[in-house]
Amino acid sequence: MKKVLERLFNHEELSREEANVLMREIADEKYNEMQLASLLTIYRMRPISIAEFAGFREALLDLMIKVDYDRSLLIDMCGTGGDGKNTFNISTLASVVVAGAGYKVAKHGNAAVSSVCGSSNVIQGLGYKFTDELGIIAEQLDQFNLSFMHAPLFHSALKPLGPVRKGMAVKTFFNMMGPLVNPAQPGQQVAGVYSLELIPFYSHIMNEGQINYSIVHALDGYDEISLTGTTKVVTEQGEELLEPADFNQNRIEAEQIFGADTIADAIKTFGLILKGQGTDAQNAVVLTNAALGIQTFDRQKSFDDCLLEAEDSLKNGKAFDNLEALIKSIQY
Repeated sequence: MKKVLERLFNHEELSREEANVLMREIADEKYNEMQLASLLTIYRMRPISIAEFAGFREALLDLMIKVDYDRSLLIDMCGTGGDGKNTFNISTLASVVVAGAGYKVAKHGNAAVSSVCGSSNVIQGLGYKFTDELGIIAEQLDQFNLSFMHAPLFHSALKPLGPVRKGMAVKTFFNMMGPLVNPAQPGQQVAGVYSLELIPFYSHIMNEGQINYSIVHALDGYDEISLTGTTKVVTEQGEELLEPADFNQNRIEAEQIFGADTIADAIKTFGLILKGQGTDAQNAVVLTNAALGIQTFDRQKSFDDCLLEAEDSLKNGKAFDNLEALIKSIQY
């Protein structure tokens, strides 16, 4: 690690192969926490290259537990986190809505690192029990169109970095990697990123994977469609700058989608929205992101039609009933 750190301190870049090897050595616990913190700090001070990013990711994909399911039937909707906005769990709610609308969602997530409440925190708080049993995950996708995969169960390679990331309590390049190392490798993906600088990384990786994708970044900093202003949306077909009106929604204020100060309050907010007791602003943001997920499955559908499907799922209780049935089915 000493030689690697010296090279990086001197503004050199690692090759794709070197980054791959380094990630494998990290997984093998060859380095102490101070060395790992130094590595993460360097990448906070200067951008990671696409080659470095791809190399780290390839190693994680090789080392993870893989979910064997027809990827063409699956979507993941996941943000990088790290936007510092502390919204309620928008992408997780949108995922539940998409599943309630009949699409299979393989949701990859984690507990909070740099925010109050991550997707794993809220789903576990509602009574879901995580598993890495591949047969159970397949059954959940078959029966409920939904399974939640808690990243640490599938990515033991990241275990040595856990205490360091938690101790630093700031976003690192592993925040930006999370959505791209889903154990099921879905053929559809909606990925929210906290910075415009991340979009080329994501589009490069997703184009290599030949998947249907929608990368979103709100220009005021959110890693999802926030409806607080302009959103950049990049897909396999091109890119657009879209206003709330383009999604048939009104512009909202930041405080209207603020999350909570505690995990318990975040879980309560999640439940209220899913039960149809959310505010107009909360519902609008969830439905807009869910509609984009549906449209990512089928580019021939108009956004209006996708929004109607999402509204039917949330407002008619399909999303709530489906998640409740999934949780009640858990016996492991």
